[in-house]
Amino acid sequence: MKLDDIKKLHQKKYRYEFGYCLVEGEHLIQELQAVHQQQPTLSSTEIYVTSAYENWDTPFKKHLITSKQMLAISDTKSPQGIVAVVPISAIEPKASNADIGIYLHEVQDPGNLGTILRSLAWFGGFRCLLAPGSVDPFNPKVIRSSMGAVFHVPIEQDVSIAELSQRYQTIGCLDLSGKGLDSKEFKECDCYLFGNEARGIPKEIIMDLKTNVFSIPGSGMIDSLNLASAVNICIYERQRRS
Repeated sequence: MKLDDIKKLHQKKYRYEFGYCLVEGEHLIQELQAVHQQQPTLSSTEIYVTSAYENWDTPFKKHLITSKQMLAISDTKSPQGIVAVVPISAIEPKASNADIGIYLHEVQDPGNLGTILRSLAWFGGFRCLLAPGSVDPFNPKVIRSSMGAVFHVPIEQDVSIAELSQRYQTIGCLDLSGKGLDSKEFKECDCYLFGNEARGIPKEIIMDLKTNVFSIPGSGMIDSLNLASAVNICIYERQRRS
């Protein structure tokens, strides 16, 4: 791929037009190469390196470029000097019908989504379902904050509320007036619904889905938790009580 086209991958439009995303940094490239052993579909990945990584051992096709060229294609202000161009269609984490659904309604912050994916990968047994209008999971900022979890968590995009109700029998969500996470009903849900960082979940959605409503107990000094923190608490409690 031409360097000018790689630079365009910073934009969602071109990621899906070309079918590639950027994976940047030594740690993420190492994770990508480890995953490649189980996912040979990643073989068409190519990496671009500066002289600092000229001797980097990789199963992928490698291109040596200048520091100036690296700065042009990098998504960071101070690039390490190693970037992979990865076919999106080749990122296929193993999924199971038994996976518990984590549905994110119009999540917008790349850091939040990356952090959530990292937690889902840590505990295992979950899949991430993204509503239309959510941040792109192959945004470079999401990939970096996920620390490579994007390679391990099954992700589905543009999943509608209507589809959610057809796929899952018991859906849970959070609200200040809900039951505690220690309730029997909490661990029986096969999908958990979380709202947008600023707006939460529209009340009509909660009513239409007939969700089970739960609450994370707190001191009452503030009225909400960060989205990623709320998800992390819920998936920890769900796995702990399974």
